[in-house]
Amino acid sequence: MNKEIQTIDGSNTLFSTKYNQHFHDLKTGAIKESLNKHVIPALRLKKDLKKLKILDICFGIGYNTFSTIYYILENNLNVNLEIYSPELDEDLIKSLDKFTFPKEFEKIKHIINSIAKNFSYEDEKIKIEVFIGDARKYIKTLNDIDIVYQDAFSSEVNKELWSVEYFQDIFKLCKDDAIMTTYSISSNVRLSMYEAGFFIYEINPSGKRKQTIALKSKKDIEAKYIDMELKKSRNKEAKAFYD
Repeated sequence: MNKEIQTIDGSNTLFSTKYNQHFHDLKTGAIKESLNKHVIPALRLKKDLKKLKILDICFGIGYNTFSTIYYILENNLNVNLEIYSPELDEDLIKSLDKFTFPKEFEKIKHIINSIAKNFSYEDEKIKIEVFIGDARKYIKTLNDIDIVYQDAFSSEVNKELWSVEYFQDIFKLCKDDAIMTTYSISSNVRLSMYEAGFFIYEINPSGKRKQTIALKSKKDIEAKYIDMELKKSRNKEAKAFYD
């Protein structure tokens, strides 16, 4: 898992031998994927909030968290930020101070180093907590989340973080106007979210790859609403994941 691999946008990622998957899509790019699939869609929908509480599933190399901070600093957004993130691989977190991150993260190198050493960082505007352990247990300790980055390894290899029961716990910890972003457009994943109580939307920010947004209540947003009852009636083979 320690071999760095360069993605198409020049940023590096890793390959997981445990899950037999790259941490990021090589043809999209690590930082570009984080920004386009999670950070920008979520922060645009939450642009009026001055305080954001984010759940980043799972921390991995930290691109979603670091891209969020980068985007806020780059756009001079007046936002207080709290990020909570579970991660199983303690050694991976400890190695982040040696990882070759893109130039965009140079200004936050001190944050990366703090997380690698202490699994946390805090200043007057930013608080980050990385929890080493079981994500399913950790999320039950959280509440009042504004944004969820649902970025676990795919449901084919990590189904426990895509099941109805898992999303029910996510639903409970989210504020009523929370948003969940994910790269997955699988009907099974969307049904799991839907049967946990979420309303499903689809966006296509890059013009090439669709992705999913989930909300706790149906709203008029710049996204395509997906009628999951209609989907179920048309695709009898699609089933939600259960533990």
